[in-house]
Amino acid sequence: MKPAAFDYARPRDLAAALALLGSHDGAKVMAGGQSLGPMLNLRLAQPEQIVDITAIAELKHAEISGEELVLGACVTHADIEDGRVPDVTRGAMRGVAANIAYRAVRNRGTLGGSLTHADPAADWVSALTALGARVTLRSATGMRQMALSDYITGALQSCLHAGELLAAIHIPTRKATARWGYVKTCRKTGEFAHGQCAVLIDPDAGTARIVIGAIDAAPILITEPTELFGGRIDADYKTRFDPRVADQLLSASGIADPVHRHIHLTVLKRALQEAA
Repeated sequence: MKPAAFDYARPRDLAAALALLGSHDGAKVMAGGQSLGPMLNLRLAQPEQIVDITAIAELKHAEISGEELVLGACVTHADIEDGRVPDVTRGAMRGVAANIAYRAVRNRGTLGGSLTHADPAADWVSALTALGARVTLRSATGMRQMALSDYITGALQSCLHAGELLAAIHIPTRKATARWGYVKTCRKTGEFAHGQCAVLIDPDAGTARIVIGAIDAAPILITEPTELFGGRIDADYKTRFDPRVADQLLSASGIADPVHRHIHLTVLKRALQEAA
């Protein structure tokens, strides 16, 4: 199939893009087009206005500001994979980027586009939630910031308002003592994951951020991770992990099918092993 007819604009600055978004109900933003393109062709999306943001230099900017890395929404997966932007996560982001779909997708697909599409099986949705990322949303009338875990509200759903654009992603610097594990399972390379887990665990601080993705809802950010390790997180966390507690947590989170829980539990174990 081919897309329904639409108007196309490629503004050169952010103010012009936001003005277009604010003046057209249902306008769609296009960056890499790796998600929107197929939706247009299948007519799952039929916007009257497409706003192409790839000519806006501000949205390709990358800088370290204080204790965080700030990336514009149009930074591509390949930019991260190839080290063209700084990596304050001690290799975690480069590892995630290198395993997204295929190189052709990584060349065009963008960080902001992935987060806006909000597919719970998308790598960045889970990985950046575990890394504690925040997002900046811009509109013609103002700006707001929030944690990525609050921005993603469900499968293919975010709290982005009409006329708003995800402009930047803020990723905290990973501490030297923090360990990282990211594991996903796919039937074959390039397919959507059907099991996914990202772990950022710091035994010295006794903290952890554990995210379960590739479910039919927003990824699960485990709010009380110490429960998985007998009440505390320390140097022997790997041996203290209790899979029965994890299984109960997954069940309480709405994963009723025991086969699906087994897949997610297996991926969680592997992510913890990778971090260790």
